[in-house]
Amino acid sequence: MPKRLVTVAICALLCALVGCAMVGAPIGDSSHVGGATLEGMSREDLISAVAACHLLRVGQTNEVAATDAAVLVAVDRYRIPIDVVVERANVLLTEYQTRAPELIAIANDACQQLSEVTGVVSGLVRFEPSGELRTSWLRVDDAEILPGFAKRTIAELRQRRAIGLVINSPGGSVYEARTLGRYLRANGLRTAVDRVCVSACVDVLAGGVERYVTQDAKLGIHQSKVPSRYSSHEGGQRYVADSFLYLREMGIDPDVAIAAASVPNDKILIIPLSDALATGLVTGVVEGFE
Repeated sequence: MPKRLVTVAICALLCALVGCAMVGAPIGDSSHVGGATLEGMSREDLISAVAACHLLRVGQTNEVAATDAAVLVAVDRYRIPIDVVVERANVLLTEYQTRAPELIAIANDACQQLSEVTGVVSGLVRFEPSGELRTSWLRVDDAEILPGFAKRTIAELRQRRAIGLVINSPGGSVYEARTLGRYLRANGLRTAVDRVCVSACVDVLAGGVERYVTQDAKLGIHQSKVPSRYSSHEGGQRYVADSFLYLREMGIDPDVAIAAASVPNDKILIIPLSDALATGLVTGVVEGFE
């Protein structure tokens, strides 16, 4: 993906959070830390949300040179002093020291709130030692989604410090695909397809916080092979319902699942790019990937 310029505010935030010499340097006017309302959120709540969302991404990656896209925009747009963010993060860590699950839940809500306030998709942002944004994606081509696929892919995403997954696959296990999809969504990672992604692969694509394709990419859906535990007629209906609910969970028009259920398992329905965009299955079209 093309690299973006890092603003002075972003560089200052990075330095403050990783212990550079700029710790404590304010961004803009620090006199607005009072009770002013920002698009339905008080400034105090905004600062807490920024600190919590940042902590979520740091905790997920186990590295301080990581944060959330919505955090960067909020700090820059609302001129939040860096020392205030750092102080609030330390307070949250102390307050929830023995209640980590509660802090994680709060942080997830905070990232969603920041996304709504800033209009920016909440997603993982990583930095190189130079201060530039990291743009590394993990590529997986032509791999069938078999048992263990999700675990192996997650391990490689973490090892390579990737910000997203480019996947081209003929499909396979729906369980593995949705396990990976949910991990991608929870950890703020993006997905993309630049060749062919069909069947269960589409569930992996759906998990990205942002979902990209190239102009020539092919996305295909059909009925999934129903596992034995769904062998009855009612079970088959439940399986379709599970697909419907998964897509809705990912913020995608669940009618995609209904369309898939109408296509025999030995056929493939290629989704037109216009429909993929209209349903939210795809959020953007790009030229290609590095």
